[in-house]
Amino acid sequence: MATLLQIGSALIYNNAVANTLPRSQYFKWTTMAKMTPDESTVVLRRSANYPPSLWDHRHLLSIKNKYATAKCVQERDLLKEKVREMLVDEKKTYLDQLELIDALQKLGVSYHFEREIENILTVSYQKHRIDVGKDLHATALQFRLFRQRGFNISEDVFDVFMGTSREFESDDINGLLSLYEASYVSTKTDTKLQKFIRPFATQKLRDFVDTQSDKDNFESCDVGLGEMVVQALDMPYHWRMRRLATRWYIDFYGKRRHNKKLVVVKFAKIDFNIVQAIHQEELKYVSSWWRETGLGDQLQFARDRIVENYFWTIGHIHEPKFGYIRRIMTKVNALITMTDDIYDIYGTIEELQLFTVAVESWDVNRLDTLPDYMKLCFRVMYNEVNSIGRDILRKKNINVITFLKKSWTDLCKAYLVEAEWYRRKYKPNLEEYMHNAWISVSIPTIYFHFYCVYSGQLSIQVLETLSQHQQNIVRCSASVVRLANDFATSQDELARGDVYKSIQCYMNETGASEEKACLYLRQMIQDLWDEMNNEKMAHHSSSLLHHDFIETVMNLTRMSQCMYQYGDGHGSPEKAKIVDRVMSLLFNPVPLD
Repeated sequence: MATLLQIGSALIYNNAVANTLPRSQYFKWTTMAKMTPDESTVVLRRSANYPPSLWDHRHLLSIKNKYATAKCVQERDLLKEKVREMLVDEKKTYLDQLELIDALQKLGVSYHFEREIENILTVSYQKHRIDVGKDLHATALQFRLFRQRGFNISEDVFDVFMGTSREFESDDINGLLSLYEASYVSTKTDTKLQKFIRPFATQKLRDFVDTQSDKDNFESCDVGLGEMVVQALDMPYHWRMRRLATRWYIDFYGKRRHNKKLVVVKFAKIDFNIVQAIHQEELKYVSSWWRETGLGDQLQFARDRIVENYFWTIGHIHEPKFGYIRRIMTKVNALITMTDDIYDIYGTIEELQLFTVAVESWDVNRLDTLPDYMKLCFRVMYNEVNSIGRDILRKKNINVITFLKKSWTDLCKAYLVEAEWYRRKYKPNLEEYMHNAWISVSIPTIYFHFYCVYSGQLSIQVLETLSQHQQNIVRCSASVVRLANDFATSQDELARGDVYKSIQCYMNETGASEEKACLYLRQMIQDLWDEMNNEKMAHHSSSLLHHDFIETVMNLTRMSQCMYQYGDGHGSPEKAKIVDRVMSLLFNPVPLD
């Protein structure tokens, strides 16, 4: 049956790409395509006044990295073997093993030891968990590491620390910090974690931070613990962009007074710099691709954000072996950004309707119906998506072009709904808004492309459920991304006359104040994370979606909360601390001395 499906799909695929231009002709065409000089005077068009790109292409190409050498790789690999010996050392206590696993994950080097870590945690879990007694830190750390792995460990392990009236008492700051972090891997059924444990731990940690104004008190505590508490209260580790957390943690890890694992720190520093060098080469490639398309130069109303679009992929999946995936996903991100701005800012409703029809038909013969700027965007989209499909057909022997086309069609239709709302000045309620917005935020389209290029063996069942928007974890992730985006961008978008976003929809529907609306939506984000945590455990015993794919879904959710934590990091990166974050991950190596 699969063979027949693949053969039939291949025939459909060949017809779909028959009109694809050769790459040389394609780029020649795009660089020649110009908007008519007086087009903007013919039609009244909006502008978001996006600032130009902060990153010069020639400068990106000139970057040299002294850590991209065989000598550095050799030194890294020698240290890796020493760390491996530490990890599997049978003389280590169970808590020492857990703390080392946690450190390796936070230092961004656990990908070197996936088999060893999986074995340690699986064996421990299958033995019905190791008894850690009344050690709050050990209990919470074990709970978090198991839950992060997808193991279904009950919140009842914390009962030993709770009184008969469910009161929770402890003054152990290190244990409370571990407890606070563990509370964020809760599911929707974990009422103790949500109602008692997290509020208690949060308040205790806030009280601890307040006491740190006393310098003598600060110096008497474990060096670095105060920094970790402040970092956790800013955003819990479970929600934090992994690579950014790694950059911070590398600097922090060597400060702690009790830390004697200097070999681990040195290994992490060298590995970070080597991986950064790999990322820099990938960035040069995607920046060159972007320049060749001509999109940034010719569609000047839109966001020119190739570096930021690549930065998203670092948050999504950073390991060196996934360079091909990052290059493909950067292209997808860039095309989504451009298409979003066409619908959100520049296109008239009649033009947007024509563009949506062209995408749905996936027919280059419809180019003549489009204005020049849309011809350019559609041509690039058409060629790049077909190229992705062709690679997948060659490598995995299955055609996905009809699925890829549908994902773009669904996205454009969701964009069009919002454009129609804008024209009609329609104010949807929150449910109606979110029903469309979790698709218009583009996450389902991103995940579909990612699944196709990431998974070693594609499942027709997964392709169909993703295509029909039936994967709950995708919906939850996309909803968090949408809400995080709205918190950062809604004021600017309303100022230019855009449609209501989630905050305004809730305020208009309920009469709530902006403050109460924000509290309600932040609770929605917490509830959606609980659902994702539950989905991760549900899929751990299922072969439908692989554990690693689920983790990358959560990684992209984390990335959105990084990008929009302090403002619109994608539209105005210089105002939202994103420039500093990009510099720290892509351009500034970790000092080794």
